[in-house]
Amino acid sequence: MSDVTGSELRALMARVPSVEKVMASAEFAALLTEFGRTQVLGALRHALDTWRASAQSGDASVSALDIAQLQIPVEATLRRRNAARLRSVFNLTGTVLHTNLGRALLPDEAVQAVMKALTQPANLEFDLGTGKRGDRDDLIDELICELTGAEAATVVNNNAAAVLLTLSALASKKEVIVSRGELVEIGGAFRIPDIMSRAGARLREVGTTNCTHLKD
Repeated sequence: MSDVTGSELRALMARVPSVEKVMASAEFAALLTEFGRTQVLGALRHALDTWRASAQSGDASVSALDIAQLQIPVEATLRRRNAARLRSVFNLTGTVLHTNLGRALLPDEAVQAVMKALTQPANLEFDLGTGKRGDRDDLIDELICELTGAEAATVVNNNAAAVLLTLSALASKKEVIVSRGELVEIGGAFRIPDIMSRAGARLREVGTTNCTHLKD
């Protein structure tokens, strides 16, 4: 703590540049171009609030504030907030297909196919034969039917969606038998009983939590 007097504190506060002046300064031009006004403004206000709190508490390290000094903490905040959150890691868990580490990795051929699909227009929902709107399932249903023996197929991006669609199509207002050991919660929110309820199916529990027999 320092012995900053009230008059000295007021003098420090009076020398703080206005937000408008800082935002219009040459020092902040590059930050505005890179991060946009909303993020820069938020980081600037945070830096000013932090400085004022330190000054009012009598922090001896607090000195007069100028635009060049503000640029340093503001830029540090912006770069920290915008740093990539998805990072490469080593899977040393012993579990090859680890749910929390991205599960199965794609082979190079699949990665290249995804890159091609994401970087150029494609006939995702366009029938090139008729020149009219098509269905994205047409691109894959023959392959899936060949692999599974099904009559038709569709694709969703997670198991919860697949369960919900299956129950809605085949078990609406009907009874569905589920082993008590399978009444689980996965993904933080996907609960089998809840999904069944939303699909209009009636849950019938059988067996026990650790063992279910055919006779059950």
